[in-house]
Amino acid sequence: MKRSLSLTILCTVLFFAANIAMAQKAGGPWEIPAKYKTMKSSIKSTDPSVMTTGKELYNKHCKSCHGAKGLGDGPKSATLKTTVPAFNEKAFQARTEGEVYYQSIIGRDEMPNFEKKILDEGDRWAVIHFVRTLK
Repeated sequence: MKRSLSLTILCTVLFFAANIAMAQKAGGPWEIPAKYKTMKSSIKSTDPSVMTTGKELYNKHCKSCHGAKGLGDGPKSATLKTTVPAFNEKAFQARTEGEVYYQSIIGRDEMPNFEKKILDEGDRWAVIHFVRTLK
């Protein structure tokens, strides 16, 4: 009896999880202002402290949705209306630094704005540089 109840609960949870994942839609195209398309980083990505800072901030602010390896599989990703894209996708890797900055720091819809959470411009770029390593 306990085993069949546990199995029923497990099946129900899996059913709802699968339906939530299938209900997610890809986000529409981003409209990125021209000034961001050509924007360049204000810090050097070769500085080891940049990657350390970027990883720390990523773990604090991004990992819950984007996942530990940037595959869009973080624990919160299944609760969103739109799918979380993976950073290893060709389309993402083809974006300019400024485009990634705009998407990551300015955000839109379910992608939050981080201008008031990550105040330092160098820290913002550290996150961008770290995210670019998740291929």
